[in-house]
Amino acid sequence: MVFEIRTARPEDAVGIARVWAATMPQLVKTARAIELQLQHGRSQEALIAVDGPDVVGYASIYLPPADAEAPRVRVTLQVPPEYRKRGIGSALTTAITERVAELGAGRLLVVVSADDDSQAFATKRGFMIGRQMSHSAADLTAAREPVAPPEGLRVATYDELDPRQLYDAEVQVRDDDPSGLSGGPAYEEWVRTSWSNPDNRYDLSAAVLDGDRVLSFVTTTADPDRKMIWSNLTGTIPSARGRGLAKVVKSVALARSRDAGFTVASTGNDAANEPMLAVNRWLGYQETGGAWTAEKEL
Repeated sequence: MVFEIRTARPEDAVGIARVWAATMPQLVKTARAIELQLQHGRSQEALIAVDGPDVVGYASIYLPPADAEAPRVRVTLQVPPEYRKRGIGSALTTAITERVAELGAGRLLVVVSADDDSQAFATKRGFMIGRQMSHSAADLTAAREPVAPPEGLRVATYDELDPRQLYDAEVQVRDDDPSGLSGGPAYEEWVRTSWSNPDNRYDLSAAVLDGDRVLSFVTTTADPDRKMIWSNLTGTIPSARGRGLAKVVKSVALARSRDAGFTVASTGNDAANEPMLAVNRWLGYQETGGAWTAEKEL
């Protein structure tokens, strides 16, 4: 195999989507959404490995703030199983490591699959395995009926919200994710790439509000062809925690997804996030797999 590493372009979106489908099939990540990110995203850089017309590997860098001092930089690396052990992963790892070093990074953060080969690949290249992640799925045909919000609060779907309402809540929960995986861009880019993500289903995404203020939310992406949804981010702002609001929004989202004809709900969590895991168990999620975070000092 002769492959080349180069910068990803919007026209590579179909090939990149195939890579994601082969490596993380529980995600909803379509070519349309990837193309949008490559067109408008400014907080990420993406590289691909290509063999002729085929995309055989993918890597991305979540760019740190320009004024950050020796920051921890999140990266992703995906190579489909049929293309592994051919040097593609090593070449992509070298390319992204050189790039983040140029950016002044102090550490790398990546998610590593739970299988032995993936962990051996990471540790051989100097990564230390860190936090355990869990992947879970629920049968939506058995979804519970929605939980009512506490008195004085109301539930709304995203098609009833202004994007700024959701963004103001999201930025309050990003840094609380112990895995370090829930960062995001500034508002203008977030609107172009996250709020406007064509995989989003506003009608299946729900929020609990106090007046016009979002207290808790779940963003749902959906793949109608596979009849599957993915809970892209669930969060409750710090001042509203302990009131069962995550259970409200997720139960609403899952019931609406069931009624819309979807049959499987998937999600991922930090394995130590017991409050969210308890909500998921109550909703019928069962663990289907896992992964680990890993970090490397530069």
